[in-house]
Amino acid sequence: MNNLPINSSSVAGVILSKTVNTTKLLLLKRAKDNFWPHVSGKLEKDETAWQAILREIQEETSLEIEVLYAADYIEPFYDISTNTLMLVPAFVAIAPQDATLRLNDENTECRWCSLEEAKAIAPFPNQKALYEYV
Repeated sequence: MNNLPINSSSVAGVILSKTVNTTKLLLLKRAKDNFWPHVSGKLEKDETAWQAILREIQEETSLEIEVLYAADYIEPFYDISTNTLMLVPAFVAIAPQDATLRLNDENTECRWCSLEEAKAIAPFPNQKALYEYV
């Protein structure tokens, strides 16, 4: 019996920043494929999922996170190149409202968005569902 392989070696993080009147969500424009996702990345050896997302946030944005929550949400997608079902645990990170960020070379731009703006520019339905859930 053949089964579709399942891989859960990546993490995803939705970064939020609150102001007096609103909450904004951070999206990054990826250099390699020119689309707007949230922070994500692969676990390294002996790393927990929460450690991986904090490291990825630091590497990609240099943001110091105030609070990190498990979102209790799994972001699923099918990776056609490996014929694998990817199951990616999602986290919610709270950044200070006046935080300054620096992008690494994986990203060319960043944008703090309202929920509606994030859903409008996110290319994949599972991203939009995650943002709506958060």
